[in-house]
Amino acid sequence: MTQEHLIRPPHELVQQWVSLACENEGYETWQDLATEAARWGADQELDACCEWLKGTAHVGIDFELINARRPKPLSLKKVAYDALDTYIYGNPDPKDKERTYNAIRRALESLPD
Repeated sequence: MTQEHLIRPPHELVQQWVSLACENEGYETWQDLATEAARWGADQELDACCEWLKGTAHVGIDFELINARRPKPLSLKKVAYDALDTYIYGNPDPKDKERTYNAIRRALESLPD
């Protein structure tokens, strides 16, 4: 006897994903579909865990869990500072030099003239 998994995407959402994948054939499209489905499932699990944690004695632990598992991306300013520090003080990997350069360039381009 198998137990049905509790996290199951709605039929409409699955239809939407499959429809998009069929419109744009190719491996990358199917990879994107799998990634989107995995993210959706992970978000459902995180929401369920946070809901469960709300019943614990530690107030705000659900927000701590969300911040730990879904951190906000670094600001462009922070990325550029980190890249500059790596470039000046560190020894950036030759493969990483382009990423470092691009991070600093994007930050400079975002500044008003």
